[in-house]
Amino acid sequence: MSYPYLEKILTARVYDVARETPLDLMRTLSRRFHNTILLKREDLQPVFSFKLRGAYNKLFGLSEAEKAQGVIAASAGNHAQGVALASQRLGIKAVIVMPVTTPRIKVDAVRAFGAKAVLHGDSYDDAYQHTLGLIEKHGYTFIHPFDDPEVIAGQGTVAMELLRQHPDPIEAVFICVGGGGLIAGMASYIKALRPEIKVIGVEPDDAPSMHEALQKRRRVVLDQVGIFADGVAVRQVGKETYRLARQFVDEVLLVSTDEICAAIKDIFDDTRVMAEPAGALGVAGIKKYIEREGVQGRNLATVLSGANMNFDRLRYVAERAEIGERREALFAATIPERPGSFRAFCRAIGKRGITEFNYRYADDALAHVFVGIQLSEGDKERETLLKELRAKEYPIVDLSDNEMAKSHLRHMVGGHARQLQDEIVYRFEFPERPGALLNFLNKMGQNWNISLFHYRNHGAAYGRVLVGVQVPGGDHSHFREFLNELGYPFWEETDNPVYQLFLG
Repeated sequence: MSYPYLEKILTARVYDVARETPLDLMRTLSRRFHNTILLKREDLQPVFSFKLRGAYNKLFGLSEAEKAQGVIAASAGNHAQGVALASQRLGIKAVIVMPVTTPRIKVDAVRAFGAKAVLHGDSYDDAYQHTLGLIEKHGYTFIHPFDDPEVIAGQGTVAMELLRQHPDPIEAVFICVGGGGLIAGMASYIKALRPEIKVIGVEPDDAPSMHEALQKRRRVVLDQVGIFADGVAVRQVGKETYRLARQFVDEVLLVSTDEICAAIKDIFDDTRVMAEPAGALGVAGIKKYIEREGVQGRNLATVLSGANMNFDRLRYVAERAEIGERREALFAATIPERPGSFRAFCRAIGKRGITEFNYRYADDALAHVFVGIQLSEGDKERETLLKELRAKEYPIVDLSDNEMAKSHLRHMVGGHARQLQDEIVYRFEFPERPGALLNFLNKMGQNWNISLFHYRNHGAAYGRVLVGVQVPGGDHSHFREFLNELGYPFWEETDNPVYQLFLG
């Protein structure tokens, strides 16, 4: 097998701006999982992510004519800052097109490095299309965030450092995957020098672009991607990155949002650094791998790829970390509506810690309770508790993995609307920009009545919205047309037990 990227990585020009980052032992996590877990600290780069490496290597190799014309990139995150700083160091004019939904902290960072930030559209795709128009008008050179040989080679220097820093055996290296630039570069280098090391990609389960591509043996375009780990929210991996991944990547693991939040907490506990969601993917993947394989005493490495975390997202991370670690269970219980039944239910739960208790009168016979319970033994304890409660004839619904319960119900007030007719419920993701709600209402017009509305902002580019609408049975197809024309991701939740028990 040939390794054309080996020389490109060895000669990549990155250290004019990037630093060689340490490979730290995660002491707490290593003890807990009985393996040696190593963390490559790319959060310590000047732009708090690895992206600077590939951007600088690409810009350094441009012709003088290209440098004089200027460069352009479309990005809402770390690539934008990498291109901006690289351009500043090389004296190149840079334009960065970012969605209007990009958090202010990232826009300000780009401008602080001397680049021009242009805000356009709600998504990366909108920004990218605007970028193409600016290239045609001004002749800028486009700096691709991942699908470029020079960018891939620059990112591959992370692996060069890692293997030099840890010459002893390594079972596997876990690498976050978005468009594939980091894993393509690192895998090319690792397999050239140490082919016995497994290279394992990690993606969010709601943005599995590389996982699906490798499964189907062709690049795929996902209909939509989750927005929590925005640094890897890519609908299609690169052509070159996919080619290299097919050659050198052993597998791609998928992890949930809750597992990512738990990994962010793990990293904080060991380093006191708050990783961004994409930056914690590798740690989440390691934990999943250990659980699946049952390994002990092995060396496992990963990359903390970035720490550009918005402060207002921390609340959401803290909420979901305990569930991701399986340290909290969420149950819906139905209890008799009579004196003493509430106390009896609490006694049935035992001396476990209660994280949340929401009670709502249902009728003269029954009451519904939404309860969060601390667990010390994870899923095993949750299953045991479920059996104990059901043995005492409590109707219990396990909501620990119910997205509507986790994102909305535990933050809502109100209750049943018994007289309400024809209500259906949908969960949406609205772009976090002025006018998103008004756009929804304008398109809905006066055709249907909104009967329930709950919105939460998690510091991301999109807010989570729960909407109840009164739609007569004969009008459902018309309403579905409205949803498709709206252009916002949506999921129907009318049959969700959360709605049926607490809101319907």
